[in-house]
Amino acid sequence: MFPDWTWIVGFWIGATIGSFLNMVIYRLPRRVSFTNPRHSICPTCKKNLTALELIPLVSWLMQKGQCACMESKVSPRYFIVELTTGILFAIIWFQQFVVSTDVMVAARNFKPENWILGIGFSLFAATLVVAIATDLAHYIIPDEVNAAMFIIGIGMNVALYAIGSPLASINGIPSSIVGALVGIGVLWGIAFLGRLLFQKDAMGHGDIKMARGIGAVLLPTAALYSFGLAVVLGAVFGIGIVLYRKIQDGKAARINQEASPEEDSSEVPYEPESLKSLLICGLGYVLCIDIIGLFIPKLYERWFGENPYAVEVIDEEEEVEHSMIPFGPYLAAGAIATMLLMPEINRLAQMYLRTMGLE
Repeated sequence: MFPDWTWIVGFWIGATIGSFLNMVIYRLPRRVSFTNPRHSICPTCKKNLTALELIPLVSWLMQKGQCACMESKVSPRYFIVELTTGILFAIIWFQQFVVSTDVMVAARNFKPENWILGIGFSLFAATLVVAIATDLAHYIIPDEVNAAMFIIGIGMNVALYAIGSPLASINGIPSSIVGALVGIGVLWGIAFLGRLLFQKDAMGHGDIKMARGIGAVLLPTAALYSFGLAVVLGAVFGIGIVLYRKIQDGKAARINQEASPEEDSSEVPYEPESLKSLLICGLGYVLCIDIIGLFIPKLYERWFGENPYAVEVIDEEEEVEHSMIPFGPYLAAGAIATMLLMPEINRLAQMYLRTMGLE
């Protein structure tokens, strides 16, 4: 539909949206209003940023990662988020909107679904970037982000229905609803079995809600592919992290022995979540109580026993160093890979099924 070179347009749209996402990533976990302060500010010195300091990618490079007051550093995260969002938007633009400059070929190949998938996937990618950044920095995936994923999936499904797309339903049931239920079922099932068999919390609730959103957007089959990729990514990176932690723990143990040979008995005993709580929360996610509760906080409090807008103590992300990575970023990475590489993944799946004699 558009000429090949227009992917650049998609890139700059994405980078600009990435600049907005940086504000969301900073303010949302801290429950800072998006309208007060109205202007973008330096998170350290609280200086209002000028238009020249808000040019996506360029401003961070020109200022060499420092605030204009030269008294504080600007985290590389701001540049990385803008660049990542720009790249994702550029790829989605190229895949969905760049068909051919030949009018006849474009008319033959371009489908109405391309508009729906292009816009929907772009919005979905933006929410995944926010989820990755907040989960890495604070081990938090805000409910608003997970709700946005689910709403994007429902909106795409409604649009697919409007154009009569076969993607809109599975056996008469909206595809996004089936996908959302599959997402909840897989991740909640892991959490339940982990708690039942190993007496440990096996999955965070933010991850379960994110899986619901991934299923709503990618639909059941693609969602399952994305969860599989997430597990593989988690296993690969997990090996490195385990080795790193063993080295760090060994160093820390030696230092503690030299400093104080006595053991610290003040540590609070670990207590996993009860099965009853898991069951209640799982049903709440199926009924979308957590999403409705964002508009009716009393409902959220009554069902989940907490305020959805409670402010948690947040350390500045520049100071936080993690020795482990939560599962949310792996889920998001699996969803991104599946979204962008779906034809290739389908081909690999079909080859595998043929090899196993199942097709």
